[in-house]
Amino acid sequence: MNFAIPQIRPLPLIALVYLLVATGFTTAQASPQKLSPEATQAMDKIYSGDPQAAVVILHSLEIAQPENPLGFLLEGDAVWWQIYCDNSEVKYGMVDAWKRGKKTEDESYFALTDKVISLSEAQIAKSNSAEMHLYAGDGYALKARLYGLRGENRAVARAGVAARTEFLAALELDPQMADATAGLGLYNYYVDSLSSAVKVLRFFMGIPGGNRDEGVRQIQDGIDHGVLSQVEMRFYLAKALRTYDRDYEKALLVARPLASHYPYNSIFQLLLGNLNVELGRTEKAAEYFHAAAQSAGQKDCANCSACQVRSREIASTFLAERH
Repeated sequence: MNFAIPQIRPLPLIALVYLLVATGFTTAQASPQKLSPEATQAMDKIYSGDPQAAVVILHSLEIAQPENPLGFLLEGDAVWWQIYCDNSEVKYGMVDAWKRGKKTEDESYFALTDKVISLSEAQIAKSNSAEMHLYAGDGYALKARLYGLRGENRAVARAGVAARTEFLAALELDPQMADATAGLGLYNYYVDSLSSAVKVLRFFMGIPGGNRDEGVRQIQDGIDHGVLSQVEMRFYLAKALRTYDRDYEKALLVARPLASHYPYNSIFQLLLGNLNVELGRTEKAAEYFHAAAQSAGQKDCANCSACQVRSREIASTFLAERH
């Protein structure tokens, strides 16, 4: 298999909105002390590569605070990472979740995202706040992630624009909210990557324009100063730099802390291995792929999850190419 990246076309509209909202997961600009121990622990489980354990923790939070969108929002994010890993594969020499069809379990995911939105809107009706606008935006972002994976362009566009609107509303109330700034930065980066033909379509669909350089600056603000979005901002910025800028060295610098802080997350290990392949550092790449395979469990594990199986397959593909 040839892992050299071919000429990539300008980003299509569906990829724009999907990637915008795929990283739109943000939460309130609040001090870590305001997070419950359950929320903090759940986030650590998600990024450590154990989203199923996070869901168990979050169910307790949802029972204790049924009117708070945060628990449901974090659960949605945990489920998304499972979906992303389960559907990851290698195309054009790049590891990513590219596309899949509808599945019966999608309905429970959408029910969860709708709950986040409805709870947020109910709180906004009582007292307008930046926090709840972010939660509402995140709910729309969660919806658009799966719509994007399923290739449902119109649904992605509607949810993506709604998410952007909520992020802007949050910044009107709190201009210093770095997490919301980063969400808009992802939008600015990807919308400026559209082809000329799709930009015409963007105009008629009412999708606002963007600025690539401003987007990178805003994303970096989220990485540097965001309260809860730093991990996902690092991951998706590194992927963007790899896929569309082909700036593998910069992408590596952005992504390296992910593998060091969360060594048992096979998704992060695969990304680092992928980037080292592109830089011709085969020995270092092999280290990351072996780490990904080990974190995904035993080769013939009867109880392995779909994510574990998929991670091992991808790592083995890259390692086989090396030989």
